[in-house]
Amino acid sequence: MSVSDLTAVVTGAGSTRGIGRATAHALAAAGWNIAVLDLDEASAKDAAHEVAERHGVATVGVGCDVTDEPSVEDALTVLDGAVPPVGALVNNAGITSPTPFLEVSGEEWDRIVAVNLRGAFNVTRRTAAGMAERGFGRIVFLSSVSAERGGGVFGGVAYSAAKAGQLGFTRALARELGPHGVTVNAVAPGLIDTDITGGALEGGRKAELIAGVPVGRNGSVADVADLITYLCREESGYITGATYDVNGGSHMH
Repeated sequence: MSVSDLTAVVTGAGSTRGIGRATAHALAAAGWNIAVLDLDEASAKDAAHEVAERHGVATVGVGCDVTDEPSVEDALTVLDGAVPPVGALVNNAGITSPTPFLEVSGEEWDRIVAVNLRGAFNVTRRTAAGMAERGFGRIVFLSSVSAERGGGVFGGVAYSAAKAGQLGFTRALARELGPHGVTVNAVAPGLIDTDITGGALEGGRKAELIAGVPVGRNGSVADVADLITYLCREESGYITGATYDVNGGSHMH
């Protein structure tokens, strides 16, 4: 089964400077048809239009709140017939929070976990069965270096806990879906230049953070998107349950 006969779903890909949109472009360049899911429907449709125009693949952009099961169900129902069957899922939708643990409220904790972890569950649960039935699938979770080193970059405890939860999710799901031709991997970006990190990457703080990166620069969204695209290739079927760091060497283990 060729990727040109399948669709890659990328959640949270509406932001113009985000990892999600860059990933949608990279996957489309590799032949995948693209479905963009984003809380902001206008941004989702804009991203889908941009990808279609640039790469000539079938695309669809749909408004979707990944934390809400009915919203996910409605969004994925739109895909049926509009684009080819889903063959890849990139769980990119996420939010961060720098709030220290002793100050974080239960409400904020639940919000961070809902988007990063429950949201990934909702979309994965709805798409994985079809991949398994067809005998081919690629699922990639966007975790974070914060999950591996215990915060200390941008995210506090809530964010680190949710992103670490994705790593356990990745490994356990890889075991279950491997026999069905579906691989499940995680990517853990470090300091990447996006809208989320942009405000923190100024002046002395930027210099301080980059001083701890052996390659001497912050990462770009393309650095992450290229790795995700590699993991989604047909030829990458023997890579599963793995976590790939994209951090310029700032965290090694």
